[in-house]
Amino acid sequence: MPDIGHALGFHMHQPPGNLELLWHTDEWEARQIMLCYQRPIMYAQAYRDHGCFHVDFSGILLEQFLDPTVKGLYRDVVDIEEMLAGYAEAENIELLSTGYFHPVFPLIPTPDWEEHMQRSVDMMVEIFGRRPRGFWPPEMAFSMDMIPALVKAGFEYVVVDHVHVSPEEESLGEEDAAVHPYLARRGEVEITVVPRHRDISNAQESGLDPGWLVGQVQHWSTRIKRPALLTTWSDGENGGWFRQTAEEAGFWGHFYAPYMESIHRGAYLLRPTLISRYLSEHPAHHTAEVRTGAWNVGMTGGFDFAQWAGSPTQKAVLKEVWHASQDYRYLRHHLDSLPAESRRAGEPEELVRSAHEDILRAETSCYFFWGDTWTPKARELVESAKQKLQRARQVLGAPEK
Repeated sequence: MPDIGHALGFHMHQPPGNLELLWHTDEWEARQIMLCYQRPIMYAQAYRDHGCFHVDFSGILLEQFLDPTVKGLYRDVVDIEEMLAGYAEAENIELLSTGYFHPVFPLIPTPDWEEHMQRSVDMMVEIFGRRPRGFWPPEMAFSMDMIPALVKAGFEYVVVDHVHVSPEEESLGEEDAAVHPYLARRGEVEITVVPRHRDISNAQESGLDPGWLVGQVQHWSTRIKRPALLTTWSDGENGGWFRQTAEEAGFWGHFYAPYMESIHRGAYLLRPTLISRYLSEHPAHHTAEVRTGAWNVGMTGGFDFAQWAGSPTQKAVLKEVWHASQDYRYLRHHLDSLPAESRRAGEPEELVRSAHEDILRAETSCYFFWGDTWTPKARELVESAKQKLQRARQVLGAPEK
């Protein structure tokens, strides 16, 4: 029987300003969500000897954690500073990064990718004192074109949905292919891709049972001839399963605690592991192509990004985002090309910088996920960016593009 590692992971994200908004509009839900961020620390400490898992945070969620207003609102729910310190100190939690404002990377302008990636890394280093080695694509939206940007940002591996992974060098069954890391290359640059098992991850999000999990693994384990890595990942704060305040009825009490007890007794063939640890023991050697796509949400399979760009309104707003990003880069180039003695300091520089911030915020996937309901939030930010860029152009006397 081959060694089968289990990499368990949780994705954490809230769109800009949402923690404060939730507190004022639905305090009970806000409390439930905040406890979801604290609970992993409790269980990491309780099972530090034989349990481990992964957590990724969006930069904008971490930004909200640092907001004094948010800290004050939630002070009787969670001590946020203490919680963040717990993540920093937990050696059995591997922290991953994701896009700062949680964009669907294949749908936004390529020049904006680096900003989202690097700012997230910088935020995690600032808060946790560790540089993330892995990357979780927001909405699991991945394209092979992202590889050079990921490597430039210092990432060693990226988690992708297993249904998009096609091994190149060998003929494997779907289950076998779903539980092995691969190398993916774009030009001369390569990165390790770690397939996230879609089916078992879906169960993790809504009601995973330890016995069922082991049964699934036993079903296909006899066909695996080499060490394998089962990676399961889901949102860590969405749905009643994670927000359940009755501890024994939620994910951590119903699944994780009994799972860890059984692991401790040696009852399961799975071995909890961290991805970086597994890759150091079993580096990827075989290559794979990863089809552009996202995870499955609602009635969509994630192959065409219909959830985020399926309606005429969604497409129109994304087009506006692209145009605003192009305008920003034109004006940024113009500003940077001016001689130091003739560059007008102050207002133009601040306007251009602020416009760029608006554009990056407008790329938040949440503004597109809910059909046309939240697209006005993105459009409002784009309009703000356009006005700032127009004002900067007038002050600088810059020609139209």
